[in-house]
Amino acid sequence: MSTDTPGIDPLLALRAPQDPACDVFLTGTVFLDIIFTGLDSAPVRGTESWARGMGSSPGGVANMATALARLGLRTSLAAAFGDDHYGEYCWDALEQGEGIDLSMSHTVPGWHSPVTVSMAYEGERTMVSHGHEAPAPAMPATPAATAPNPAFPQCPPRARAAIASLVPGRSEPWVATAARHGALIFADVGWDETGRWDLDALPDLAHCEAFLPNAEEAMRYTRTDCPRAAAHALAERVPLAVVTLGAEGAYAVDGRTGVSAQVPAIEVEALDPTGAGDVFVAGFVTGTLADWPLADRLAFAGLTAALSVQEFGGSLSAPGWAEIAAWWQRIRTCESQDPTALERYAFLEELLPTTARAWPLRRAVPTIGFRQ
Repeated sequence: MSTDTPGIDPLLALRAPQDPACDVFLTGTVFLDIIFTGLDSAPVRGTESWARGMGSSPGGVANMATALARLGLRTSLAAAFGDDHYGEYCWDALEQGEGIDLSMSHTVPGWHSPVTVSMAYEGERTMVSHGHEAPAPAMPATPAATAPNPAFPQCPPRARAAIASLVPGRSEPWVATAARHGALIFADVGWDETGRWDLDALPDLAHCEAFLPNAEEAMRYTRTDCPRAAAHALAERVPLAVVTLGAEGAYAVDGRTGVSAQVPAIEVEALDPTGAGDVFVAGFVTGTLADWPLADRLAFAGLTAALSVQEFGGSLSAPGWAEIAAWWQRIRTCESQDPTALERYAFLEELLPTTARAWPLRRAVPTIGFRQ
C-alpha cells in the first residue's frame, strides 16, 4: 500500500449531506494473486524457470476496489472470503490496508480462497487459477446474505456509482437495483465464448452509464472494422462509450452530446500489466464522478494505468495520489518533455499538492507474512 499518500478527495467540492456514504460499490470474486515478474520468456515444459521478482496481493475484483480506494473514493466491496490464511490476509489487506468497506462481505467457513498465479514476460502475462464457487451464506448472516449468490447481492448499498462485469446471456438483478437507486453503472465485458457477440445478449447494458470494452471486443460487438466507429455505434446504446486502444490510448464518445475524445497512451517500460485495465476503469470512474471533461477523464485513466504497469501485481500496483504527484513533479522537470504533452495533464495542477516525494516510489510489499 502507498505510504504518506496526500489525503486528496477528488469529490470534495461535490459532496453534500444527503449524498450516499458510498462512492462506488462493486462485487465479485477475490483471489489471492501470486505474481512472478522478470521472466525472460515463457516457461518451457520440463524446465525450471527463475523469476527476478515476485509479489502476493489480493486479486480479482480486489484490483478494482483497491484502485478506487487509492484514488480517494469511498469504496464498498461485496465478496466471499475463505477462512484460510489467504482469506484472512486478503480481508486484512483490503479493510485495514486500503480502507475498503467490507460490511457487505462475509467469510465462508471451510471454503478455501481462490488463487491465481500470474507470470509476466515480454510485456504480457500468463495466468493459472484455481478455485471453487463460494456457497451462499446462511440466513441471516450479513447484508450480503439476502442474495442467493453471495457474489451478487440483490440489495447493494446506495452509491454514486457501481461497477459491473457483463456476461453474455446473464442478468444480475443487483445492477438494475443499483441503477434504480441512482448509481451510475460502469461496465466492462470479457471475451464472448459463445462467439455470438450480440449486444442484445447483454441485458444489463440497458442500465449502464458507461461501457468500456477493448478495441477487439468493441468491433466484434458492433460488426465494425474500426475502434472509433465501434465507439460511435456503442454510444447509440449507452450514454458513454469508451474503447481502449492498447498502445494507442483510448477513444470515447458521449452519446448525449456527441462529443468525442482520444488521448494517446503514455509510453512506459511495463514490468507487469496485471490489473492495468481495472486501474484504467477506476481512473475513468473517478474523473466521471468528479465531473471532469471527457478528455481529462481519458487522460487520467490512461495515466493511472501507465503508472500501474511499472510495478508488479494487480492491486499492489494501483497508484495513489502520492504516485501521481511524484510523476507530475518529475515530468515537468524533464528538459526533453514536449510542452504539448504537458498541457494535456495541466488539469492535475489544481488537484495535486505543491510538494511531492521523489520519483520513483516503491509502493508494493512483495510477499505475505511480514509484520510491521
